[in-house]
Amino acid sequence: MTTQNTSTIPFTKSKDFFIGLDSDGCIFDSMEIKHRECFIPMTIWKWNLQAVSRMARECHEFVNLYSKWRGINRFPALVRTLEMLAVYPGAAARGFKGHDISGLKNWMATEKQLGNATLKKAVAATQDPCLIQTLAWSETINQRIDEMVYGVPPFPLVRETLQKAKSVCDMIVVSQTPHSALTREWEEHGIDGFIQTICGQEQGSKEQHLTETCVGKYPREQTLMIGDAPGDMKAAKTAGTLYYPIVPGREAQSWQRFYEEGYARFIAGTYDGDYQANLIAEFDKALPEKAPWETK
Repeated sequence: MTTQNTSTIPFTKSKDFFIGLDSDGCIFDSMEIKHRECFIPMTIWKWNLQAVSRMARECHEFVNLYSKWRGINRFPALVRTLEMLAVYPGAAARGFKGHDISGLKNWMATEKQLGNATLKKAVAATQDPCLIQTLAWSETINQRIDEMVYGVPPFPLVRETLQKAKSVCDMIVVSQTPHSALTREWEEHGIDGFIQTICGQEQGSKEQHLTETCVGKYPREQTLMIGDAPGDMKAAKTAGTLYYPIVPGREAQSWQRFYEEGYARFIAGTYDGDYQANLIAEFDKALPEKAPWETK
């Protein structure tokens, strides 16, 4: 029996099981190239961080790649990076005085869908200088990614896992990457046919993606979120789904484990409990909360 969709996300239940999939750093090994070659250069340029470029790079990489903030939406990540940079040891001595990002923080506090489309509306309504600067930064990053990021294939065994799951699992993309970039990347590698819909930053938070598509439609033990960031785990907890972590730095091993044993446990109903808890404990240890320079 098919359950008709009444949410704003195009999705119709057709299988007994549900899997939500993050994209960057989970399906594709694209986190490093996107942040190191696209986000960081554009952040240094658009936020005038040339005098503290090394420090800015370290702050950005820690927030977006190597910490418990990994994978969060670009706008709160920017705020976290700039605030961390403002107190970075030695930054003030190089003349860095920080930025007034109150306009950005105010917008984030009132807007549920943090993306360029809603940011453009806020800029038009307020002409806030900080929001204007943020929009220029975000649009430049998108352009840079469109020009540079291609030919990055899925991690080993991703395609085989999706092929295995397709017959019994409804699958969607759950991401904070812009929808156009997600569509391009999934189509480029011919894996878009395995999923029902792609949810990007324009469709709201990851919690919203999961809540609108799977809550109330499947038993909890038949829903699963796969991701590489604490935000994915938080979204799974909020929506009441199980969670399978792709451990940063051990992505290939994580997918091999899911392909060989995790998926079978999920389908058999033996995934929850100690098995999931042990995986989450391993994942939690891989991403620290404090940066190296904060622990000295």
